[in-house]
Amino acid sequence: MDLAFAISLFLLGTAWLVLDWVFGLGMDVWAAQGDQGRIDTAGLAHIRRTQVLLIVVLTVAVLAGINRAWRTVVALGLATLLVGGVLMAAQHQWDTSHTSPGCTRYAAHC
Repeated sequence: MDLAFAISLFLLGTAWLVLDWVFGLGMDVWAAQGDQGRIDTAGLAHIRRTQVLLIVVLTVAVLAGINRAWRTVVALGLATLLVGGVLMAAQHQWDTSHTSPGCTRYAAHC
């Protein structure tokens, strides 16, 4: 039972992440038709949804740990690593696309 639940939760989290990336972010960027303000809003909304997913996965992992369902904890740990990696990539992409090339990070004109 624990293994089936663990696999189901891992697949659910991964599917949600992929579908949000393709349909949530991708369709919003496509619908923006080049409007940078709407594209930025869609990117920030995607980052926020990914943060929420990370919190949910960690919360469920803690609850599974309390119930001593170690397979579920391992599966959710892997899902946490996946979601964290996607979150890091999205935030890195956001940071690199919103800094000017000759700008020092903490300079007054940045």
